[in-house]
Amino acid sequence: MKSWRSIVVPPNKTLIEVMEIIDKSSLQFAVVTNEAGKLLGTVTDGDIRRALLKGKELQIAIKEVMNSNPIVAKLNHSCNSFYNFMRKKGLKQLPIVDEQFILQDILFKDYKEEKENLVILMVGGLGTRLRPLTDQIPKPMLRVGGKPILETIVDGFKQYGYTNFIFSVNYKKEVIQNYFQNGEAFGVSITYVEETKRMGTAGALSLLPEKPTKPIFVMNGDLLTQVNFEQLMQFHEEHQSFGTMCVREYQYQIPYGVIKTIGSDLLEIQEKPVNKSYVNAGIYVLDPETLSCIPKDEFYDMPSLFERLIKEQKTATVFPIREYWLDIGQLDDFEKADVEYENIFRGY
Repeated sequence: MKSWRSIVVPPNKTLIEVMEIIDKSSLQFAVVTNEAGKLLGTVTDGDIRRALLKGKELQIAIKEVMNSNPIVAKLNHSCNSFYNFMRKKGLKQLPIVDEQFILQDILFKDYKEEKENLVILMVGGLGTRLRPLTDQIPKPMLRVGGKPILETIVDGFKQYGYTNFIFSVNYKKEVIQNYFQNGEAFGVSITYVEETKRMGTAGALSLLPEKPTKPIFVMNGDLLTQVNFEQLMQFHEEHQSFGTMCVREYQYQIPYGVIKTIGSDLLEIQEKPVNKSYVNAGIYVLDPETLSCIPKDEFYDMPSLFERLIKEQKTATVFPIREYWLDIGQLDDFEKADVEYENIFRGY
């Protein structure tokens, strides 16, 4: 039985404090109770990310974010019946309460879930902005922290149980294939598809030998991130999405006073305001049916695919990344990654 008392929080705990507790705990979950121990609600990683998307401030009380009507079980049942109930409902955790709704225990999933989801890594880019470093090797094989970027990406998925990979290769493909081969030496399975021409960030998916049966990850091969891929997949499935795009918050400051007017009347002057927007982070989860939207053997980018999903009124969602993320697109990014690697990725 896993210890759960460290994830019990009061309703006035702030969002940022609970976020830190969830990130620190291997349970990835928190429960909210009053002083008497009565269960008031639960908080998952998904609840937090949805709050961030709604623009909630990090200092708000967690009671504003929690699920105040969670699925629970009453104490007067056997443990086996609880676990059967969890399997039937697909629950990863189940609070146990007494007749007064006082929290007595929390059960966590103890059954193994096979993760057959494919991970498609786009590793065929030219890496033009990193020349001359990429004159002889493809960008995903540049070494950061003593090993190729691509190996760190594979390790990141592997730690969450995703071990079935397809690499979409083109430029200097033999460097990648000679290093990884079939993946056996890395504890994973790797096959390859080859882009014989530039096909964009989605077009290469039309080259897959067969249609997947489960949602797939698609990720650019030049990213370093600490995203929890299990939480990302869970978020995608909870929303029954056709496509989930990971996004990052991007801030930029306008270096002038911004003037607001109505006609010729001056209403307000905002001095050097900071604007915030979400930007595409280059990591996606796609439902197998979404692949039918991709034209065969043509250049096609991910933004075009998501625009089509929106146009056809198919559910498309965004997953805000609050973990470490770095796009190694230019020399400054490459140098920054090499400096930060030891602290960020120690333990892989």
